[in-house]
Amino acid sequence: MKDASNNEHSIAVLLPCYNEEMTIGKVVRDFHTTLPNAKVYVHDNNSTDKTAQIATAEGAIVRKEPRQGKGNVIRSMFEDIDADVYVMADGDDTYPAEAAPDMVQKIIEGYDMVIGDRLSSTYFQENKRPFHNFGNCLVRGSINFLFGTHIHDIMTGYRAFSFTFVKTYPVLSRGFEIETEMTIHSLNNNLRIYEMPIQYRDRPEGSISKLDTVGDGVKVMNTIFQMIREYKPLPFFGGSGLIVILIGLRFSLSIVIDFWHTGQVTRFPTLIGAVMLVIAGLLLFITGLILDVIAKNDRKSFIVDTNQFAYLHHKKGAAQQQKSDICHQRISSTKLLSQVHRLPAATHTEII
Repeated sequence: MKDASNNEHSIAVLLPCYNEEMTIGKVVRDFHTTLPNAKVYVHDNNSTDKTAQIATAEGAIVRKEPRQGKGNVIRSMFEDIDADVYVMADGDDTYPAEAAPDMVQKIIEGYDMVIGDRLSSTYFQENKRPFHNFGNCLVRGSINFLFGTHIHDIMTGYRAFSFTFVKTYPVLSRGFEIETEMTIHSLNNNLRIYEMPIQYRDRPEGSISKLDTVGDGVKVMNTIFQMIREYKPLPFFGGSGLIVILIGLRFSLSIVIDFWHTGQVTRFPTLIGAVMLVIAGLLLFITGLILDVIAKNDRKSFIVDTNQFAYLHHKKGAAQQQKSDICHQRISSTKLLSQVHRLPAATHTEII
């Protein structure tokens, strides 16, 4: 575990934005206040208002991302920005910047991702959209059941990351399902996650949410379905295969009973269908076994890649620290020589 202050680490605040001119100025100011040594990055996602101009005026580093969608913006940020610690938030002023220093400290202590947990504090009181509340509970229950975990807030947009997480996380989602993808990725690869309750507040009056309750909700559930299929292939395909086998055996059982009583097979089409169902179920189960082995190999490869990134990052940090120490030593020596040269000649003789 690392024990260091925030001042010794480079920090990047990531703010993906789309038409947030009402709130982005305050958000940038708040993060500059709570993390004075951090660089605040605002990636403007085709805004039609003054979001970029306001963020620039407040001292943020503003960049453009032409591919529409929050997932595309996060992908661009993770590719382009290098830092020891990353803090991701939204530009709508719903997340408290005051929690950022504690989140940063947890990353410095060794966690891979810190989750700003809204649902354990004020989310259900502040959020006025009941379908959003229902969706959060549904997604949370599904993922916790499938992975055997107890994460409280799966879809929060307020997070902190380590350098290794950012550079090894494959961003596949294009829209608001990015947070769900992050959580499933972390759980699947057994990363170090820390949940920190935060005081969520609803958007100020006049600020419009970009989240489509039904459309984005369907995308989130589709993301969960696809990632479970990829990360948990044995339960997914094996469970489906078992259901198909049981259906086939059920049809077969009635034919066997008829044969026991009459000595004849009178329903050949049903028998053929039942046998085909059993074979299909076995194929699904075998497919699940094969894909499960591939998934485990992918997790092994991810661990190796993560270790390599962590090693290179630490080696780079050690080299920079050594270079800094040498510079300080040279400056100290130069100052000492300068002081010696300024002494009177008699003093020089005494020193010699």
